[in-house]
Amino acid sequence: MTHRLRFGALVTSVAGARRAEELGYDLVAVPDTPDTDTWTLLAWIAGHTERIGLAATGLDVAQREPAVLARAAASLDLLSGGRLDLALTGDHLGEVTAIVRGVLDAGVPGPLRHLGAHHRVPKAQRGPLPAHRIPIWLTGADPDSLRLAGSTADAWVADLALIDAAELAAAYKMIDEAAAEAGREPEEIRRILIIGPGLGPDELLALGADTFLVDAGDPPPLTPWQTLREAPGPAVFRPASVRAKRRPGIDYDAIPASLAGTAVEPGDLDYARVRSTYMRGGSPGLVLRPRTTAEVVDALAVVRAHPGVPFGLRSAGHGVSGRSTNDGGIVISLAAMNTVEILDKSRRLIRVGPGARWMDVARAIGPHGWALSSGDYGGVGVGGLATAGGVGWLARKHGLTIDHLHAVEVVLADGTVVRASAGENTDLFWAVRGAGANFGVVTSFEFEVYEVGDVGFAQLVVAADDPADLLVKWGRAIEAAPRDVSGQLIMGPPRPGQPAFAQLMAVVDNDDPETIIDQLQPIAAVAPLYQQQVTLTPYTAVISNAADGGYHQGAGEPISRSGLIEHLTPAFARAVAELLDSGAVHWFQIRTVGGAVADVPAGETAYAHRDANFSVIVMGADKQRVDAAWAGLQPHFQGLYLSFETGLSSVEDAFPPATLARLRDLKHRYDPDNLFRDNFNIKAATR
Repeated sequence: MTHRLRFGALVTSVAGARRAEELGYDLVAVPDTPDTDTWTLLAWIAGHTERIGLAATGLDVAQREPAVLARAAASLDLLSGGRLDLALTGDHLGEVTAIVRGVLDAGVPGPLRHLGAHHRVPKAQRGPLPAHRIPIWLTGADPDSLRLAGSTADAWVADLALIDAAELAAAYKMIDEAAAEAGREPEEIRRILIIGPGLGPDELLALGADTFLVDAGDPPPLTPWQTLREAPGPAVFRPASVRAKRRPGIDYDAIPASLAGTAVEPGDLDYARVRSTYMRGGSPGLVLRPRTTAEVVDALAVVRAHPGVPFGLRSAGHGVSGRSTNDGGIVISLAAMNTVEILDKSRRLIRVGPGARWMDVARAIGPHGWALSSGDYGGVGVGGLATAGGVGWLARKHGLTIDHLHAVEVVLADGTVVRASAGENTDLFWAVRGAGANFGVVTSFEFEVYEVGDVGFAQLVVAADDPADLLVKWGRAIEAAPRDVSGQLIMGPPRPGQPAFAQLMAVVDNDDPETIIDQLQPIAAVAPLYQQQVTLTPYTAVISNAADGGYHQGAGEPISRSGLIEHLTPAFARAVAELLDSGAVHWFQIRTVGGAVADVPAGETAYAHRDANFSVIVMGADKQRVDAAWAGLQPHFQGLYLSFETGLSSVEDAFPPATLARLRDLKHRYDPDNLFRDNFNIKAATR
């Protein structure tokens, strides 16, 4: 059987749906009648159940505008976590189905246009993207309805009380023929029958359907059909239209069952959610989405079986450097491994999954009065940042994110699962803190966080008519500031006829308003102040600022360069002014490091450039222009921050010689075949 056998129940109440879920039914279907507010009832059922599928049956399209129906369906599907099916009835179902699918397919670029004989949509915005591809069922036993079901539907539904065995066989035959004429496989169309409770297993099998909806008022136990439900079936069925978009070089049929149900291919509706990162567009051939450490082991086995295929590892998709997506390759996305657990309150010890985002971490630990400096944007994934360094809003006071890492669980290139900490696999623990992407997949992080009360969050706008002078003064003010103060400076290229501005932001780890103002005053005085906003706020609000939990839809190919520097000297500041004048970059940012970051000995972690007080980042669109402009700054740097570097030609620029030599030796031990290669790749030492 192509599809796994399913049993559903027709219900008209929340109580009936809950009983069906308790009995183990796969789905409940709510008939659309004049006496039933279908959407309201389904929403209530969604809120009072956890796993059971939901279907709205017999939706009369004459009573609903197709685009509005599609958006209502997408919203309910998102609310229910991807559990909705739609059964449509009425006239002109071909056009209605096309419009509904067009709206739901939010990954298709551009607005939806449909100029049909009966329905006209001159221009409509697509979306929202539902949680899954909502199957559309069609009804009707007349030839036209059957041909439409075969050519367009995901399922055909009939009431066994209204059709006999001969008519059913004839209907299946017509559906199959229409599917073949449309270039589809007949197996793509599910066969759904509404039945009474009295049929036995043999009678059901003879009907040739894969889904049975029991119409009995109160859902009966599934005991008579239990053996049928236990029959094995495929983890997922992909129609020919999806398989046609598969990329060469990937053995899709070899994906293990543990991953097949959540894997995403280019033809899947979910592809829009996983193809790209925050700023960078991608077109991977396969995205594997493990949920457990064991599934990560399975995913790496798939990667090892495809040695010539690009491989990207992604935590939660921010990925400015571009290494977590690709074109035509395999991506392992850890986004589903997103738990945040409190392990020991007395020690402030937490465990975090690599797919969590830092705003999730802040919200989980904030009520305890705890925080962990972790970048400046809450939408960043834990895994990438916590293996590169972690330059955040509290860095000068509390150090990098990796400085508070207690232990990690890692899946190595050969599939071995190990734990690394200061007391076990210490060399691996050293490497993970600064170069972790080269050595394995970290499946959990344990951090010792610290107490942080409310903080001062300052957002200032100052004149930048003389960028070089501003940089020197700001750099001196930051270095002279108490460690409570961490922050950043952002500038863009000058615009003709417009005044030049710089944005200065800072966090002061202190909850006394007068102290906050005193510590910010020297920074605000570096240039004429045009705008200011200083708030006393929880750290959670700072890290969640402007962040959301939606999926990333990057489409470009930005060029980013990074450098670490000890002081903002006049010579460096003049070089920055020339870079900005060139117009080669649209983004220039300096983040503060120093302070507690420099307290950690250089050799204690793979992040070794501990004497830097500042991390410099530029972004642009034209690699040749960016590199040419960046060349004027390059002599001033010692090291770089991996997460913001797309143009690295040699890892010698990132690591001091002794650090790099040790990393090469460890690469030979842990990943001699260079499985983890699509990153700032450290090649194994030759033996």
